[in-house]
Amino acid sequence: MYSSAELTSCVHLIVNTEKELQEVGLVSITCECLGGGRIRHDPDLKTLHVYGYSMGFGRAKHSETVKKLQTHYPDYTVTWSNAGY
Repeated sequence: MYSSAELTSCVHLIVNTEKELQEVGLVSITCECLGGGRIRHDPDLKTLHVYGYSMGFGRAKHSETVKKLQTHYPDYTVTWSNAGY
């Protein structure tokens, strides 16, 4: 479970990234949050499990998240489900 401070920090990051990039001169870059969720990481078992959704942004396309994680963690088992919050 996340504290309200952690959630506030995450929302701040998402909402302000585009503005901050524009302020440093990267005006052609835009950001769009496509959804949210959680990742459960077990380093001992080398597993990552993507699940859940964001109350504010809805559910991300977890299958796409898994593809990206598999690229960066080729020695991990990466799974996903739509279950949970």
